[in-house]
Amino acid sequence: MGDEEKKLRVAIYTRVSTEDQAKEGFSLKAQLDKLRSYCKARGWEIAGEYTDDGYSGRTTRRPAYQKMMREMDKWDAILVIKMDRIHRNSKNFMMMMEQLRARGKEFVSMTESLDTSTAMGRFVMDIIQRIAQLESEQIGERVYVGMEQKAKMGKGMLGFNIPYGYDYVNGKLIINKEEAEIVKKIFQWYLDGKSIGWIVKTLQKRKISTKKGGVWAKKTVSSILKNPIYCGYLKWEKYLNKGDHEPIIDVDTFNKVQNLIKKRGGKPSVLIK
Repeated sequence: MGDEEKKLRVAIYTRVSTEDQAKEGFSLKAQLDKLRSYCKARGWEIAGEYTDDGYSGRTTRRPAYQKMMREMDKWDAILVIKMDRIHRNSKNFMMMMEQLRARGKEFVSMTESLDTSTAMGRFVMDIIQRIAQLESEQIGERVYVGMEQKAKMGKGMLGFNIPYGYDYVNGKLIINKEEAEIVKKIFQWYLDGKSIGWIVKTLQKRKISTKKGGVWAKKTVSSILKNPIYCGYLKWEKYLNKGDHEPIIDVDTFNKVQNLIKKRGGKPSVLIK
């Protein structure tokens, strides 16, 4: 770096967990001494020192780390002794790198010679990110294949959102009596000619909350009216299977609602034969 160039402002980050404190060479003092010397050798300006004592690297809920990220305007790069000092979770690390890239900041790991301010450092980081993306996509593919197989076999509920009207107990859908009564009303109101907008306003006026304690919306009511789970079936994409849970409404009521949705110009769910 030439004399006419602006000095790189560096945020030094150090961390030890409770387990690290018992290990030789992991002390905060040892990390700080090495990082300060490294900055001096490279002619970098230390813009701030951020230390988390006794915190795990698997979470971002660390006071010094949070403070450092809030004070991003004060520095140009983060410097750590080793990558695992800043994150032990690859997802959190990649999210941090996205934040840094968006703000034009760099990341340097001293012992691993990873410096994103250099062409080689950026190349290595690009490879690391592509590997992480590939792993994420492969996990997604495996999950999809697993769910499709489960749907083919007709084995249980797919997904993680428990439908309104039911509770999930010991791996089974059990009717929630209070919510089930609301589900019945929603289907009956619609068959009586009430609009989805009217149903939403009525639920709000009666101060009835959604499954997650939120406010009702047209999409929420529409998804209930189209979900065959309420007449005892489980649907995932093109697969429809009889469930082992107790239905809240009968198949005839569900089919009548689907025909009415179509008659009103909407897009109904599948008809149960």
